[in-house]
Amino acid sequence: MNIVALALFAVWFVVIFVVRSWVQKRETGDSGIRPGAFAADASMLERVAYVLLIVAFAGAVGAPVAAMAGLQPLWDNDAVRWVGVLVAVARIGSTYAAQVGTGSDWRIGIDRTELTGLVTSGVFGLVRNPIFTAMIFTAAGFAVMVPNVIAVIAVVCLVVAIEMQVRFVEEPHLRRLHGDAYEQYAAEVGRFVPDVGRDLA
Repeated sequence: MNIVALALFAVWFVVIFVVRSWVQKRETGDSGIRPGAFAADASMLERVAYVLLIVAFAGAVGAPVAAMAGLQPLWDNDAVRWVGVLVAVARIGSTYAAQVGTGSDWRIGIDRTELTGLVTSGVFGLVRNPIFTAMIFTAAGFAVMVPNVIAVIAVVCLVVAIEMQVRFVEEPHLRRLHGDAYEQYAAEVGRFVPDVGRDLA
C-alpha cells in the first residue's frame, strides 16, 4: 500500500500541476502559473500558507516512506485502506475536472494586477472552491491508505494552508476584482461544500 500511495501522489502532482499547466499553455499561450507567495506584494499569510502547503506535500510523500522504514500505523485495516485508494483516485479526477472547469481563467497563485473572470458555472455553482475541496479529499484518501501520524499532520497542514489561502488571499482578491458580483456569489454558494460557508452578511 505504501508504494501505491507514492505512485498515486506522483500521479496527483503531475496531473494537477504539470499536465494542467501544459494544457493551459497549449490552449491559451499562458501556463496559468503566477508568482503568488513569491510576488513582492505577497502578504505574510500568503507565504505561510505556501509553506504549509509544501509541508503537506512533503508529509504525503514522507508518510509512506516512514511506514516502509517502520513507523507504525494508527490502525491496520486493509478494507479501510482500499477505501482510501478509491477516494484518492476519484478525487484526483475531480480535481482535474474542476481545474478544467475554470477554462482560460485557471490560475495557480495570484497576480494582483491581473483581471480574471469570475467562474460560477458547472461545479462552481455548487461550491466556490471545488479544486481545493477535491485536494483535501485526495489528501484524506492518502492518509487513510497510510494511516500514520505524518499523514495526519500532512492533512492538517493542507487544510490550514487552504483555509488561509482562500479566506485571506483569494476571497479578498476576488472581492476587489468583482465587487458586488462576488458578494452575491459568496452569499449563494458554499465555500467548500454546498450551502456551508456562505457569506450571508
